[in-house]
Amino acid sequence: MYNTILSVHSYLAYAALGLLFIATINAIFGLTSKGLFKSKDRSISLFALIVCHMQLLAGLILYFVSEKFEQWSLLGMKIMKNDELRQLLVEHPLTNIIALVLITIGWSKHKKEESNNGKFKKIAIFYTLGLLLLLLMVPYNQWLS
Repeated sequence: MYNTILSVHSYLAYAALGLLFIATINAIFGLTSKGLFKSKDRSISLFALIVCHMQLLAGLILYFVSEKFEQWSLLGMKIMKNDELRQLLVEHPLTNIIALVLITIGWSKHKKEESNNGKFKKIAIFYTLGLLLLLLMVPYNQWLS
């Protein structure tokens, strides 16, 4: 079960980062060109949001079924002294949850905006912040191996 969830989490990561990148670029392009916020723009942003939330769900399931999760009960707060465990059990999940909160805030705020430019601006700002945080916390040493 663990390996299946790990594979899903890894493949969803490619999809989530790719769609988030596309949604961010689309919003920045719409903002700079002062274009209309069309249903295509809404769909791109919504699809990125949904896939990112699916990725978070897969990550949370993976977190709790991982053998490394047992280290909490064995080491307690001494996990913070181990760079690898701290990154996987504390920094990665916490930062990614913050990134998803920012992306969700951007989606919610864009819906309240009246102007097309305002909609693109909210998506561009919050999705970019979320994307940067996600890229910052990818465990590249494990993901690319």
